[in-house]
Amino acid sequence: MKSKMCALLLSIFVGEFGVDRFYLGHTGMGVLKLLTCGGLGIWWLIDIILIATDKLGPADGSPFAD
Repeated sequence: MKSKMCALLLSIFVGEFGVDRFYLGHTGMGVLKLLTCGGLGIWWLIDIILIATDKLGPADGSPFAD
């Protein structure tokens, strides 16, 4: 199970490289985010908000561990 806190911290600190998306299992989106440097910062900010509000979770549909 994936941790929400871990995903949020990854998104804040290295999210512009797509690490948060790779962690959550969204590999294709992680590659796109990596190639665009987090969507020039916009996508990075949106992902932080989505993870914090439980709108973005693990790709397999499982809930966060915490």
